[in-house]
Amino acid sequence: MRYQITGKQIDVGDALQTHVKTELGSVLEKYAGRPTDATVTFSKHAHEYMCEATVHLSTGLTAQAKAHSTEIYAAFDGCAEKMDKQLRRYKRRLKDHHKERQDPVELLGASSYILAPEAEEHEAEPDTLQPVIVAEMETKIPSLSVGEAVMQMELAGSPVLVFKNESKNGLNVVYRREDGNIGWIDPQA
Repeated sequence: MRYQITGKQIDVGDALQTHVKTELGSVLEKYAGRPTDATVTFSKHAHEYMCEATVHLSTGLTAQAKAHSTEIYAAFDGCAEKMDKQLRRYKRRLKDHHKERQDPVELLGASSYILAPEAEEHEAEPDTLQPVIVAEMETKIPSLSVGEAVMQMELAGSPVLVFKNESKNGLNVVYRREDGNIGWIDPQA
């Protein structure tokens, strides 16, 4: 497994890197069959350290966790606990997903855009209704079942996930509703 351990304006020493590799490795060994790579980023905001971890599994699923503390090791340990809890919660489904799927999840290429916020109310009317594109990036859309998409959205901690529905071969969306339930958008052909 490949590890990328970095710090944003923080020096990440060898001892911390070794601690991250052993602890995260033991968490992933229990639950995930074949993790491919892990990215762990440390940053500091005022007096607190923040740790963000993202793990990509060989099946195409991604798990993410964040934690913060006044000590850098405690921030990582909190992040590792959250990752452990997520993977433990989905262990059976990850194993089932792993058995049914012979090949990794198919990923489709797509463009992702970041748009500038709309002008303030007191400013003059814009000349055009077209939004200003701030950045353009390449993103991947996974080909999943609805159950796998919900699990992926939960593991990634994201509020919405666009995916290609394997059974209907069309683009679908799952999202977290304000009432706490999960919504699923399945457009008609």
